Amino acid sequence: MTQSTASDQPHDPAALHAELDTVWKALPGWRGFVSEVNHGAIGLRFMITAIIYFAIGGVLAMLIRVQLASPRAAFVGPDIYNQLFTMHGTIMMFLFAIPMLEGLALYLLPKVMGARDMAYPRLSALGWWCYALGGAILLVAMLAGVAPDGGWFMYTPLSDKVHTPGINADVWLLGVTFVEISAICAAVEITVSILKVRAEGMSLVRLPLFAWYMLGTAAMMLIGFPPLILGSILLEVQRAFDWAFFDPMRGGDPILWQHLFWLFGHPEVYIIFLPAAGALSMMIATFARQPLIGHAMIVAAIWAMVFLSFGLWVHHMFTIGIPHLALAFFSAASMLVAVPTSIQIFAWIGTLWSGRPRWSLPMLYIAGFFLTFVLGGLTGVMLAAVPFNWQAHDTAFVTAHLHYVLIGGFVFPMLAAITYWMPHFTGRRAVPGMSAAAFWMILIGVHGTFLVMHLTGLLGMPRRVSIYPDNPEWELLNLISSVGGFIMTAGFALFAADMGLQFLMGRRTRRNPWRATSLDWAMRLPPPSYNLASLPRADMETDERKLSPARLDTLATTLAMGEGLLPGAPRGVRETLIVDAISGRSEAVAVLPSNTMRPMVTALTIGVFFLAMLAGLYWVAAAVIVLIAAVCASWIRLVAPAHAGYAPVPDRIESLPASPSYPHALGWWGSAVLLTANASLFGSLLFAVAFLAVVAPGWNNLPADDGPGFVRLAALLVMGTGGALLLWAALRSRHAGHGGHQVVIGAGVLAVTAGALGVGWTMNGSPTEHARFAVQGAILAYLIAHTLILVTMHLAAARGHRIGVKKIAIGGVLAQWHGYTGAVTLIGALALAVSRL
Repeated sequence: MTQSTASDQPHDPAALHAELDTVWKALPGWRGFVSEVNHGAIGLRFMITAIIYFAIGGVLAMLIRVQLASPRAAFVGPDIYNQLFTMHGTIMMFLFAIPMLEGLALYLLPKVMGARDMAYPRLSALGWWCYALGGAILLVAMLAGVAPDGGWFMYTPLSDKVHTPGINADVWLLGVTFVEISAICAAVEITVSILKVRAEGMSLVRLPLFAWYMLGTAAMMLIGFPPLILGSILLEVQRAFDWAFFDPMRGGDPILWQHLFWLFGHPEVYIIFLPAAGALSMMIATFARQPLIGHAMIVAAIWAMVFLSFGLWVHHMFTIGIPHLALAFFSAASMLVAVPTSIQIFAWIGTLWSGRPRWSLPMLYIAGFFLTFVLGGLTGVMLAAVPFNWQAHDTAFVTAHLHYVLIGGFVFPMLAAITYWMPHFTGRRAVPGMSAAAFWMILIGVHGTFLVMHLTGLLGMPRRVSIYPDNPEWELLNLISSVGGFIMTAGFALFAADMGLQFLMGRRTRRNPWRATSLDWAMRLPPPSYNLASLPRADMETDERKLSPARLDTLATTLAMGEGLLPGAPRGVRETLIVDAISGRSEAVAVLPSNTMRPMVTALTIGVFFLAMLAGLYWVAAAVIVLIAAVCASWIRLVAPAHAGYAPVPDRIESLPASPSYPHALGWWGSAVLLTANASLFGSLLFAVAFLAVVAPGWNNLPADDGPGFVRLAALLVMGTGGALLLWAALRSRHAGHGGHQVVIGAGVLAVTAGALGVGWTMNGSPTEHARFAVQGAILAYLIAHTLILVTMHLAAARGHRIGVKKIAIGGVLAQWHGYTGAVTLIGALALAVSRL
């Protein structure tokens, strides 16, 4: 079925908006809260929840400053103090910074790219529920007095079962891993949405800078988060089942945890900075009243930072005994990353210098960013020098540097972004009065707290101490920092009050109050759930560098009148456009899911698994895994009209195929991106094996002879044959499950499972005896888990076929997972054989 394009016939704008509102609106009451999947609502939930966690983390910081204001303070004991600084760091890094950027991206990306929603609305909702529930586990543990107390980095061996026998460390490992599910969901969502869900004709060359920044951020999240997830799993397995990954007495090495943690930890600094830089780029162009200079150089700088960020993790480990050649390499990389950062800063300054800046409130916070972040960057270059790092490592100097970078590079830009987009969220103007006062209090408080802390560190004060009775030279400096901290907190409270007044008492604002040129202001405020009544066509100008405020207003009127693509919702389903990733040429129409409770139910089920693990109910946790698989299998859906009376969804909409009839639809892209993160996890596991084999001092001290043996070689051969069968089926089939390939796939899954179980049965030792057996068990568990995933996917596909889902919509996804499972099986079998595991 082919329909004429929207531009060929007139539309009643009021009817279009009413039609769209019927399809896109949330359900009333509590049902709307638990079933909402719209990107705008989910993005706001992320940001509001992150701000609440920021307030809690700020209160914890003030409790720390009270304790450190005097050298012999008895405000809290050492045990509570350890929980305070651990929870402060954990909340700020995992529950505030990353979710805040996720929320900003989810809210803004469809708007700035001329789309109606993200690629996977249900995945966004699942991410928020995992984030909220995972954070709740940490907060409840803190209220119960069993919060994690080993630092936000959880270094081993202090975090193992011997040194932390309670559940404190388990709370961190399980709670943070739960939250990291949210981060992976967001990374997949952001990547595919930027590449495939945007306005027609918006090629990569015309892509807004904010989207470029978020694409780089998502790429780092996909590669950087899996090492932390793997490390958390391995450490939790060691604590729960006594597997010997990090125990040097049994062939492990605690330094492995540091490598896995900082493989995530240093890219995270840039994961936090890049979205803030994207927001800065949009705001600076608006207030300078001219396009940002050096667009191509900024894009190059973004990807240079993405690449270099993964070569800096040893920057945090200079004092552990790294060889001199490696020290020189990582020191040079740490200094080199300042180059792409400087390119962006000079581009922003040059834009302001050559433009006609308006000093509205957001510009004050942008000025605070320049001052604070540049100072933090300079101390970062100092810490990149190995001799200086050796002297300042683990002192208050590093704490000061970290806060200058994070507050300067993220908090000040986020405060500017909140004031800039507040009319977007509320449809109201700011209430004059407190705004400037809040800024000056925050600025003075930040520098009052952390500027003198550099000197405290240079005088030798270590981090994470609660009293210092023998060092009176630190007392005055700590008192100044504490006073500055309370001034900063008062400034944040005043800022929150100012935003609350704007929400409650602000006057209604016009559509584009800042006279910006980006598409997020081409809609009424606050925006409707569907963003645009019709989507931009290729012949409409959407490049923010070429639009003027007047031309943006004209475009907004044109789209509101229904003169673009996909006007209204005549088929009764949520629709947006799928484009070619490079050229922006229209390829298909995405038919998106409507309101559903499946994300909440899935997150609750996953939460039960983590709670069962926390309680030590491991058999219950194993049973819940089956329930999680069943819930995930229920996500497959048949595209159908949302309400009775609408026409059936055709295979072709406006001369374009609908996504259920499109071979490389959004599901195919999402699967490919998710497998990228999966490959990073598997690569991190191989890195762990190689590291232990080369570095761990007791790696070769096996408690028993672990020679290959005929049975073991046979099991490895069977496992490798299964992997080859799966890989062959994926390469030979356009979509899995077609014709005779079903038999090959079934044989491959059985062979991989049987071979992995056979290798495990032939081990001459237990994972509790030696790290070599532990990592062998980890590889085997990974491969068996993927065979179970394949079985679950095929069961879901069979259900989909029964309810009418076309094979073309799911076959390509199955083929990807067959190929990936086959490839990692071959690599895993080779690793087991070569290393004589």
